[in-house]
Amino acid sequence: MTAEMTGKAAIVTGAGQGMGRSVAQMLAARGASLVVNDINAGPAERTAAELRSAGASAIAAPGDVTSKADVDRMVAAALDEFGGAHILVNNAGILRPTHLIDIEEDEWDLVVDANLKSAYLCSRAVLRPMREAGWGRIVNFSSSAGRKYSTIGGAHYSAAKAGILGLTRHLAKEEAANGITVNAVCPGLIDTEMVRGTISEERTREYAESFPIPRLGEPWEVAELVAFIASDRAAYMTGVAFDINGGDLMM
Repeated sequence: MTAEMTGKAAIVTGAGQGMGRSVAQMLAARGASLVVNDINAGPAERTAAELRSAGASAIAAPGDVTSKADVDRMVAAALDEFGGAHILVNNAGILRPTHLIDIEEDEWDLVVDANLKSAYLCSRAVLRPMREAGWGRIVNFSSSAGRKYSTIGGAHYSAAKAGILGLTRHLAKEEAANGITVNAVCPGLIDTEMVRGTISEERTREYAESFPIPRLGEPWEVAELVAFIASDRAAYMTGVAFDINGGDLMM
């Protein structure tokens, strides 16, 4: 691995497991200092401890990213510990497979807030330190669901992930002159705990076999893409949504 991110502090939300954990590992391997967020303190602490054991600088910042107070504390921890908040990866989110006719208002709010409001709150909180540094990278997690519809999630999930794409484009336009790029990744069906906990092994296999590349994606593959977007190698890219789905959107 390279040290291209040495001197950069990265905040990764939802990094206690799955794609967020892989992203934190990938950025740390490239020299970034990590602020590991998860709504549950245990997973956040475990990921941070793993990173430190591998020689990285990392702290856990557990909290609810739909709460402004928790988000402000998380960003303050990055500034206090590492002197900056240069990279933000808005990965945190939740999935519910409920059909629209059965979605109650509280579930709609839960899913939309976790997937979309969280990105607004976290992005807003890092903009001032990024502007002061004259350099910033915001990577938002959308989904193939934001491009068409969700394979396993409900309408609230698809709506939130489509909203992420609009937020990404708009914020990219607002912040480009400040040295801040804002891009999105749109994973397809990735082999994570959330996916495995939502659909059966049989359905997972059927979906995988239907893709042009007939398997689920791996979290590390998404993390590789995020690491590129967050680097100087992607300095002339902003407002872009990057698909990583095994060719699913061609179908």
